Amino acid sequence: MKKCIMIYNSKSGKKKDDQFLDIVSKILKEYDYNLEVKYTKKKGHASKIVKELPDNVDLVISAGGDGTYNEVVSGDLKRENKLLIANLPLGTTNDVGTMYGYNGNLEEYLRSLLEGDIKNIDVCKINSRAFVYFGGIGSFVNVTYDTPRKLKEKYGRSAYIIYALKQFAGKLKIYNIKYEINDKKYEGKYSFIFITNSSSVAGINNIYPDVKLDDNKFEVLLCNITKLKDIVKTLYFFALYDASKIPGFYFYKTDNIKIRFNSQLKKPLCIDGESFDDMSGNYDIKIDHDVYVLMPKKNIDSLFDND
Repeated sequence: MKKCIMIYNSKSGKKKDDQFLDIVSKILKEYDYNLEVKYTKKKGHASKIVKELPDNVDLVISAGGDGTYNEVVSGDLKRENKLLIANLPLGTTNDVGTMYGYNGNLEEYLRSLLEGDIKNIDVCKINSRAFVYFGGIGSFVNVTYDTPRKLKEKYGRSAYIIYALKQFAGKLKIYNIKYEINDKKYEGKYSFIFITNSSSVAGINNIYPDVKLDDNKFEVLLCNITKLKDIVKTLYFFALYDASKIPGFYFYKTDNIKIRFNSQLKKPLCIDGESFDDMSGNYDIKIDHDVYVLMPKKNIDSLFDND
C-alpha cells in the first residue's frame, strides 16, 4: 500500500467527533493508502514534521485550517526532495479549501482529492517566509489571528466580523507607504495592503477576477480609504463587485513588489491566517513554484492555465 501521512491540527475550527479519523482512514484504504497520523503540538510544528519526513511518503495531507496548510507547504519548500501535498480543510474560514472546491462535506471532498490531478502551484514569499494565499499588512490584518477561539467555535466565520467591529470602533491607523511594482514607483497613504493568490479571502468569495494558481502572478490590493466608516460602507460592494472595481482600492497583478513603511507597524503581519512577527516595515514579495498539490478535478480548468 502507498504511504500517507496526515498532519492533524485537532484544534482547528470546530472539534471533530471521535469517528473522524476512522472515516478518513477507511476512505484512504479504498484508494490503497495506509494512514499514519501526526498531531501538531504548537505553532510551527507542522512545518518541522514535514521537513523531516522520509522521501518514501506518497502523500501528505494537511488536516487543519489555512495556517496548518501554510506550515505544511513551508516545510515542503525546505526539503530537497519535494512531497505531494493535499489540503483537507478543518478550519473556520477555509479560504484555501473554498478555492479548491470544498463544499462542507469532508468525505466527499476527500474522495475528490484522491481522484484528482497533481498540479504545480505558485507560492508567494515575503522576505523568504512562504504563504499560500494571503499576506496582509497594516490595519485590520490582526483580526484573523486575534479573534478568540471561543468566538470562532460559536459563530464560525462571522466571528471575524464581530471581533473587527469591536476592535476598530476607534481611530483607524493610516500608514505612509512607498512601493515599487511592475518597474514603477508609488507613494501614498494607505490603511492596509493585501497580497493574495486566491479567489477567496476572509470568507469573501470571488474577491478577484480570473485568479490563476500557475500564472506566475499574485494579486495586490491597497486601500487608501482613511475613515473607518467609509471602509465599512465598502464591505457592501464586495458582495456585488470584484475588488478591482471598488473605489478607494488600487489593484495590481504582478510577480514581485517591494513595500516600505515610513512609520512603525502597530500589529504583526497576517500570513495565511496566522501572525508573522517581521515588523521591519521593509518587505519584498516574490513567487516560488516548487510545490505539488493534489487537486479536485472539477476546479482545475478555472484555476490553472496549463495542463
